[in-house]
Amino acid sequence: MGASPCIQTSPTILDASPDSRPQPTRLRRCSVVSDALLAAVFVLAAAVSLSTSWLLVTRLERVGARFGLSEALLGMLAALAADAPEITASVTALAGHHARIGAGVVIGSNVFNLAALLGLGAVVAGRIELHRRVIVLEGAVAMLISVVCLGVVLGGPGPGIGLLAAGAVLVPYLIVSGVSPARLAHLGLPQSWALWLSQALADEDRELEPAIHPPRADALDMVLAVLATAVVVGASIAMELTASKFGTRHHIAEIVVGGLILAGVTSLPNAVAALYLAARGRGTATLSIALNSNALNVTAGLLIPGTLVGLGPPSGQATLVAVWYLGLTAIALACAYSGRGLRRVHGAVVICGYLAFVAAVLVAS
Repeated sequence: MGASPCIQTSPTILDASPDSRPQPTRLRRCSVVSDALLAAVFVLAAAVSLSTSWLLVTRLERVGARFGLSEALLGMLAALAADAPEITASVTALAGHHARIGAGVVIGSNVFNLAALLGLGAVVAGRIELHRRVIVLEGAVAMLISVVCLGVVLGGPGPGIGLLAAGAVLVPYLIVSGVSPARLAHLGLPQSWALWLSQALADEDRELEPAIHPPRADALDMVLAVLATAVVVGASIAMELTASKFGTRHHIAEIVVGGLILAGVTSLPNAVAALYLAARGRGTATLSIALNSNALNVTAGLLIPGTLVGLGPPSGQATLVAVWYLGLTAIALACAYSGRGLRRVHGAVVICGYLAFVAAVLVAS
């Protein structure tokens, strides 16, 4: 599996006898050069993707502001833009029939997001104050999506059924997030529900407002958003292809390539954003950003491409990652609700949960 083109064109190797000593020397030299090239392409693609992702997020926020989106929808749009690297890497892996890498990128990045955005954010900020209504609203969506993800990975409902289930959760959330509190009563909801939702959405807007306050987009912003999208997608494809090639050559388990390496690298834009907000006392936005990012990852990076190309048979390694995603989500939400926010000790618990996840994946591989 690790042969490179120069091995087939070298007369020294082809003509050498089994006992010839130059053969392994030439093989090793060729492999080193090829590995170095793969590593260089991966690092360059990662750098381009990370640097361009920030441009993409800021420009899409401006586009959303131009169309008058609420703070909650702007947060969802920002999360989708920041998720572009991992979604693209997952789609590329699934299209190339590397199901474990594809699932690993999406679900592994969700576990990483919880540790980086909520865990590390709380450690840096010291304490992140959160409204309980926001925790319940966002947490209900997050838990339902993680349960759908686990069910699909286990091989229960297919990805198509899982996509319908995720849509049944996300579409109402987006509708509710996009209307004004005054119009909630006209959606046919009981008055008590409409009142609670309007209060929860008002709390969410107050949390997101300090972090998301973009100017309205002009024509240049729209052009830059399109160009940045193309660059991020292209760089993410290069990352997935080089990482999967390197992993295959060196017999690295696909779940390690996807769930740890690609998941961590592609999620760095979210981690940088969380640290930026936490260091400036704006960490309240990290809960919504983290949970929205994870929900979009599962939907756009796993369920949609899985419906089109399939996810392959269930595997114990993918199940392990999905179980950890569900469990760490529940732990983070329980900490946030009980403490009316996240303290340093809660952040440390979430980070330790991620480190245990890394150890479990390495052992299982």
